[in-house]
Amino acid sequence: MTTEHSAGQRVDTDVVVCGSGVAGLAAACALGRLGLEVTVLDKQRTQPSVWRGEILQPGSLSHLHAWDALGRLEARQAVRLSRLVARTSAGDELMALDFTALGGERPWMLSHDYSTILQCMAESLGPTVRLRRGALVKNLSRDAAGRVCGVRAATNGTVLDVRAGLVVAADGMSSRLRGHAGIRVEPDAYDHRLLSFELPGTPPVDDEVSAHVTDRGLIMIYPLPDARIRVYVQVGTYELRGASPAELRRWCARLVGQVPALAPVARLLEENLHRRQLLPVHRFRAPSLVRPGIVLLGEAAHVVHPLAAQGMNTSIGDAEALAARLAAVDLADGASVDGALRGYENDRMSKIQAVHTMSHNAARMMTSTSRGGRALSRRLMRGTARSRRLNQLTTYNMSGLGMRPLGRLDRLVQFGVLPDLRARSFLAPRAPEPAPVPGPASAPTPAPGPRSGTQLGRDKR
Repeated sequence: MTTEHSAGQRVDTDVVVCGSGVAGLAAACALGRLGLEVTVLDKQRTQPSVWRGEILQPGSLSHLHAWDALGRLEARQAVRLSRLVARTSAGDELMALDFTALGGERPWMLSHDYSTILQCMAESLGPTVRLRRGALVKNLSRDAAGRVCGVRAATNGTVLDVRAGLVVAADGMSSRLRGHAGIRVEPDAYDHRLLSFELPGTPPVDDEVSAHVTDRGLIMIYPLPDARIRVYVQVGTYELRGASPAELRRWCARLVGQVPALAPVARLLEENLHRRQLLPVHRFRAPSLVRPGIVLLGEAAHVVHPLAAQGMNTSIGDAEALAARLAAVDLADGASVDGALRGYENDRMSKIQAVHTMSHNAARMMTSTSRGGRALSRRLMRGTARSRRLNQLTTYNMSGLGMRPLGRLDRLVQFGVLPDLRARSFLAPRAPEPAPVPGPASAPTPAPGPRSGTQLGRDKR
């Protein structure tokens, strides 16, 4: 991987990826493995420290392994998490999703800092990928027919003109390029936010994500590497605005009183109040993922509630699906590229919608603060726990390995209205067998060369 272009020049490349978050780096990893010349631009010179996007589902691990990023994460002590467990405020188990029951080569989640996940992916970029930081993408370039054919970026006070067969807009929820492409979205804000804490130590259960359903909403706890704990606390939009240090301490004491399961970390919560981060929570799906010459990936295309840990994993799936569609396409042939993009959109929209619906339903179930909503969510969770079939389907859907949405009859089983008549004939979904990938002990595979006949990645002075 190289990281330099001379400022003020035109650059020709197969693909320009705008944004170096998980979606952008995943796209660069996947497309670079096809032998394509990929230029990644990001406005940030350094990655900001944000406490989010720290859980990788089993469905993402095979892709990260294929890109050589998984080994780097594991070398940095990524934590394996076997279960996602819904618990009461006192810590009693309501429903457990056990990923080890899925089988396969990696039936677990991984947790690590978002910045470390990005670092490991950036280190895995192939030799045909160039990463440039400090380059703010300002607008799209178009050819005489109006097709997107690149971007114009500002870097160090000069203009960088990047021409490409494909533009990947991975520039986040507030995507500038999405608007320039004429794709409009209206993000919906949830009626709460998440207050995030990082605490020293290990949680009471150190191999699971614990999601506590409480009278005040969601409390989430899971371990991070280096003996650290992540805690998310649901708060009202204006709950702590303008709170003094004394008011924050009283709030913390009330929190522990409402959620006895937090008692083991009560002192740590109070000591780390000054380091808290407040995260707004939104959801949306773009009505379209593509326009001629451009595709939206990751949070430029879809945002879900972080409870179900699906956003980052869906972004990785986006990248792999896009690469599969482009594998046999000449990037110099705009018509072929656009046909592949339409196929990608047809493939991906239904999957994104299913993840979006599942995440929103889980969020409503776990974050409701009304008495009726809490009673309903507990009934649904206990009904899911009673049915081995529904429990394994829910685990499979959350894993990112596939999607088998629950139907209306399944909801009646969850409510206890109907017995689970399909339980006996149920065949549990299993993790797919991984495609063979050369491991560290295998003979090295030569890096693929550029596929296009253009002067790929060479500056035109």
